[in-house]
Amino acid sequence: MTSVDHIFKNATLFTATSEESIDQGAIWIHDGRIRYVGKGEGLPPSPPEAQIHDLSGKFVMPGMTETHAHLSFANASPFAIGIESVEDSTITAVNNARLMLASGFTSAISFGSAYGIDVALRKAINAHSIVGPRLLAAGRDIGATASNVDLGGGLSQIADGPWALRKVVREQRKLGVDIVKIFIDGEAINSVNPPGELSFTDEEVSAIVDEAHRRKLRVACHARSAEAVKQAARAGVGLIGHANYLDDEAVDLLASKSDTTFVGPAIAWEVTYLEKCESLGVSKDVVRAQGYEAEIEATIETVKRLRDAGVRLVVGGDYGISIAPHGTYAKDLQYFVELFGMSTAEALICATRNGGLAFDRNGDYGTLELDTAGDLIIVDGDPLEDIRVLQDQTKLTVMQGGRLYTDLHNGRPYLR
Repeated sequence: MTSVDHIFKNATLFTATSEESIDQGAIWIHDGRIRYVGKGEGLPPSPPEAQIHDLSGKFVMPGMTETHAHLSFANASPFAIGIESVEDSTITAVNNARLMLASGFTSAISFGSAYGIDVALRKAINAHSIVGPRLLAAGRDIGATASNVDLGGGLSQIADGPWALRKVVREQRKLGVDIVKIFIDGEAINSVNPPGELSFTDEEVSAIVDEAHRRKLRVACHARSAEAVKQAARAGVGLIGHANYLDDEAVDLLASKSDTTFVGPAIAWEVTYLEKCESLGVSKDVVRAQGYEAEIEATIETVKRLRDAGVRLVVGGDYGISIAPHGTYAKDLQYFVELFGMSTAEALICATRNGGLAFDRNGDYGTLELDTAGDLIIVDGDPLEDIRVLQDQTKLTVMQGGRLYTDLHNGRPYLR
């Protein structure tokens, strides 16, 4: 299928190489890669068998990357994550993979998967036996005794001490993961392990990261507090989720590692918990007492400081719970604009170029440039005018690696 040439003309092109767009643009996809992108008048002669698409001014942008993916989560209550059986979790993950691709996310970085399902999911996606985002697969969350994920079930692996944790990394490597996910501190709803209380010692985190990097694996972490983020950054964790409360030392440390480190604020949990807590039987007063309103305010200030320091931010909101369900991933871009004060173009770059670099440091994804992967979204609307249009899957047509999908949003993908 990828040998088909697709040529899109009369497009508004957002290449994510800058904050500008190109009017009357054209893009040529050959053998799954970009052969030409730019002004329409510069388009070379096309082969007679090429499929020509006149977009009548529609917006074309790179595919996005969801950098905090939980494809095996089943939109359950946030107080009951990971309780499905392995069979049900697998079916859930397959359905969510299609939904993520339909939402315009052509790549995804797992931040933990129940039962390690992501490894099989990645294999099926790569074989085109199911549709979904290009996936860096994680196994179960790695935590210490009394950590935020010390809950039993299929969600986590618990170990204590550097050598026991090295063994867990080796076990996950044997299963075929790309990402090792660790919980460095906790959550405000967890009285045993709140934010700021470090689950691991420095020696334990360093052992995890060293073992992962020796085996060519990436490390992602949950870290809400400044101390947790500093522990992660010093050890060499490259993908940091949350980072809500940062001091000057933490910001400076992240800035010094900006070439290799990406931060995803993952604000959806806090925002939607505050908005929808009563549907879970929790009053707003209780949520405020738990500290989540303050956490949102702290995150807004932290993101401003990270932007000023040149730290690369990525989207990925911890979706997959009842109050922030699968399919709403693009809500993150709205938060980046409305809460963090970004321009719509900057938010798009966080979702595309920055996310693509987080996925693959060689720069093959996330921009529309010559000889990069043919991942793009055709939008019936202008996200630079209204970023919320990306939340409407009926307005999106997705191409991934030169494969053009239509009708993904209703579960009946048509490939051409």
